[in-house]
Amino acid sequence: MERKEDRGVAVITDTWLRKHRLIYTGATRHPFILAIRGGSVDISCFKRWLGQDYIFVRAFVPFLASVLLKAWKESDDSSDVDVILGGLAALNDEIAWFKKEASKWGVALDSVVPQKSNLDYCRFLESLMSSDVSYTEAVTAFWVIEAVYQESFAHCLEDGSKTPEELKETCQRWGNDGFGQYCCALKSIANRQLEKASDDVVAKAEAILLSVLEYEVDFWNMSHGGAV
Repeated sequence: MERKEDRGVAVITDTWLRKHRLIYTGATRHPFILAIRGGSVDISCFKRWLGQDYIFVRAFVPFLASVLLKAWKESDDSSDVDVILGGLAALNDEIAWFKKEASKWGVALDSVVPQKSNLDYCRFLESLMSSDVSYTEAVTAFWVIEAVYQESFAHCLEDGSKTPEELKETCQRWGNDGFGQYCCALKSIANRQLEKASDDVVAKAEAILLSVLEYEVDFWNMSHGGAV
């Protein structure tokens, strides 16, 4: 096991992403994302993602509220609360955006049935709200959830992409530089917490990171028409 005194040699989250490169690439370069970038995405798959992600975001709100509470109780840096509060506030606009997009694409959000992959992911989020889960573990989860979306959709905006015009707004929502900077701020918080955490907490946080990546892959699979 990696000893605490050895961890300062490299940024912990970067070490993890190199160690788990295969599944991280699976989450950020999934065929669903590559289909958007390549211009070949089936719009019915996009609509499925839209409805399912709306359900997920609504479950994400109480999770993020719990991260905010943990930051208030456990962080030794008061600016963490401001950073996380900014993310929580942005979710109100995000939910409004989903409703607007659903209307545009003819997706009846009230009729969307959550698929198993979505339900499992939402249950996982709920488990992270437990008082037994430390702020370090919770903020690590928050960072990697946001980072996967930022890196995935930013890929659809890079030079050479053939992302359909009607999907560029969606990609811009998570792929923009401002959100990228926000993800960097979350990563910095996670790394600061991890550097001073016990080996047990660091091990738990790494396991949570892996779980998030697995749930993200399953979510993309569901959206792409694979396993539900």
